[in-house]
Amino acid sequence: SEHKTNIAALSKATAALEKGATGFLQTSAGAKLRQLTVEMELSAADRDILSAFLAGGSSYVPQSGQITGILKQMQDTMEADLAEMTATEEASINNFEELSAAKTKEIEANGAAIESKTERHGQVGLEIVTLKEELDDTSKALVDDQKFLADLDKNCATKKQEWEERSRTRADELLAIADTIKLLNDDDALELFKQTLPSPSLLQTKTTVRAVRQKALEVLRAARGRSDPRMDLVMLALSG
Repeated sequence: SEHKTNIAALSKATAALEKGATGFLQTSAGAKLRQLTVEMELSAADRDILSAFLAGGSSYVPQSGQITGILKQMQDTMEADLAEMTATEEASINNFEELSAAKTKEIEANGAAIESKTERHGQVGLEIVTLKEELDDTSKALVDDQKFLADLDKNCATKKQEWEERSRTRADELLAIADTIKLLNDDDALELFKQTLPSPSLLQTKTTVRAVRQKALEVLRAARGRSDPRMDLVMLALSG
């Protein structure tokens, strides 16, 4: 780096002056020393001394190592600056490495999260397909249920109509039976019945009719295990 080059030039110049040699002023080290005399922060006195030395050349004889002392001070300053810059650079490198490691972990974590979310996305997509299939099956089942309900309503209406017709028929039958029983119990009917017989006595006729009724009651009672309102009505009429 430039600092190392400057330090090397100052070290070379100091070593040469300590040996009493000034020929280095004609080399690149001498040119670098002139540049540093202008660029570095120096006291006015030190800068004047160096400028006089550099201008005097080989005829200038430094006294009591004054020039070498200034050069060593300049070298110490530059070495301290270089050490500080190196420490700062190393700290920056360490910070960068730590930040890079943290970012690497973050990238790995984000990658794992992306992978997990991608897997979850696939699972959700599969669940959506399954739910759509279930929805389609449910919709079809709903159509079938609605059709069944419509058929059930229709069948219920038909059964209701059949029951009404059967009830009317039964009512007509009961009415006819009631009329028949009333007719059989009527005195005129009994008189007509007696006239059709071969002229038995009235007592014999009444006995015959009573016996027929009694026989009919016995037959109906024997069959009473089957619940039928018509049979109950007939038994009530025959019982008088």
